[in-house]
Amino acid sequence: MIITLVGYMGSGKSTAGKDLAKAIGYEFIDLDHYIEDKFQLKISEIFEKEGELGFRKKERAALLELLTSTNLVLSLGGGTPVYYNNMEEITKNSISFFLRVQLPQLVKRLDGKKETRPLIAHLTNEEMMEFVAKHLFERNQFYEKAKYTISISEQSTLQVLDEIMNHLKQEKI
Repeated sequence: MIITLVGYMGSGKSTAGKDLAKAIGYEFIDLDHYIEDKFQLKISEIFEKEGELGFRKKERAALLELLTSTNLVLSLGGGTPVYYNNMEEITKNSISFFLRVQLPQLVKRLDGKKETRPLIAHLTNEEMMEFVAKHLFERNQFYEKAKYTISISEQSTLQVLDEIMNHLKQEKI
């Protein structure tokens, strides 16, 4: 069984994924970290050398490889579901969860992490609000294809985990 977590950057996919994997005894993999290890390059270096298309090809290959695994919790990059037919592959080969965080809260979460997020590092708070809003508008149609949606507001990480676990009980995991 594979469980995938989709959503925008800063939505808590890695945190929730690590907690979930630990709770159910599965391996946890963050797709971006997997790509960096597999290709021995930072994501930013792949973008520099091969452009976004080169990165997306590598991302797709890594995703398809991982979707053949078992007992895995997989946290995906924010753009992964948008390219090729990735979201169809994700929904066909895993139990998928969309971690939905509203725009103001996402911007607040991302504000303190700009230096680790190349896409937003150069943006002012006002520009970031506009940038994130545009991305969410474009990407939500893909994220919403996930089997389950977890709306995150002020819940603790434990409460988010409980909500995911309740859905997994329905799946008989």
